[in-house]
Amino acid sequence: MKDSDHSYKLLFSHPEMVADLLRGYVKEEWVGRVDFSTLEKVSGSYVSDDLREREDDSVWRVRLADEWLYVYILLEFQSSVDRFMAVRVMTYLGLLYQDLVRRKGLTASGKLPPVLPVVLYNGNARWNAATDVGELVESIPGGLTRYRPSLTYLLLDEGDLLAKGTEATRNLVTALFKLEKSRDKGDILSIVEKLIEWLGEPGQADLRRAFTVWMNRVMTPPDEPWDLEFESPKEAREMLSKRMEEWRREAREEGREEGREEGREEGREEGIKNGLSQVVVRLMENRFGELSSDVLEKIKASDSTSLMEMAQRVLYAESIEQATGD
Repeated sequence: MKDSDHSYKLLFSHPEMVADLLRGYVKEEWVGRVDFSTLEKVSGSYVSDDLREREDDSVWRVRLADEWLYVYILLEFQSSVDRFMAVRVMTYLGLLYQDLVRRKGLTASGKLPPVLPVVLYNGNARWNAATDVGELVESIPGGLTRYRPSLTYLLLDEGDLLAKGTEATRNLVTALFKLEKSRDKGDILSIVEKLIEWLGEPGQADLRRAFTVWMNRVMTPPDEPWDLEFESPKEAREMLSKRMEEWRREAREEGREEGREEGREEGREEGIKNGLSQVVVRLMENRFGELSSDVLEKIKASDSTSLMEMAQRVLYAESIEQATGD
């Protein structure tokens, strides 16, 4: 999980990833007024008043009209759901606001800037924890309810988003989600091909390397590691073609091995059945004498379970019909 955490942070240290996250997955009107060229990463480490250091995952700010909007992204990598994630978000948000007050990072009217807290979750189970801290506080009649805090975070549950189908197509974050959840090698190669096309500009070399690091740490790589660094699209297509052929060869070999194993299993079953048939024939002949061709045919056509039942019945049966179950 540490490798996954580190490589996710590396990916979301690039403004292109944060911009695609907002464009593709924050379905709110204000996103259309954001100047994405102003995306700027800010310090994510704070020291609270009692000098205990606290560090969150990723904090960005971006211009919204004439004001700075802080986009706080908390990347959550637990395999199980954290019931009290809303409390963690509230704590981190309070530390961020303390730091902004200390640094006088206020709006023109002297107020604190708005913050978008995002929890990006990539576990297998669907997220079912409260997204508002107020839901975690007991409601007691008599006036205390009005003091209950209210803070909501935006949950992005990768598995749920993909299951419902995302509208974001040419989107780096969508590619990341699909790569992480896909188990089909053909789909993986198709996504990688798109990434190579989208990240082909020289200025995106760092992001290409970040994706390469993530793929080699988090995805189960073949013997030959992934590499998104290419001199030309032709070289990229050649690599993907080679990788596809390797996977096809592996699939054919796996299929042959499965066939051999199935054959061995069938052979073992047939051997057991033949042995049981001989035992049943001998038992019946000792009890009832020579067997008719019909009885021999019935024994031959029976499976192992039926033969075991015949072997048990012949010990107390009074006729050949009782022994064969007729």
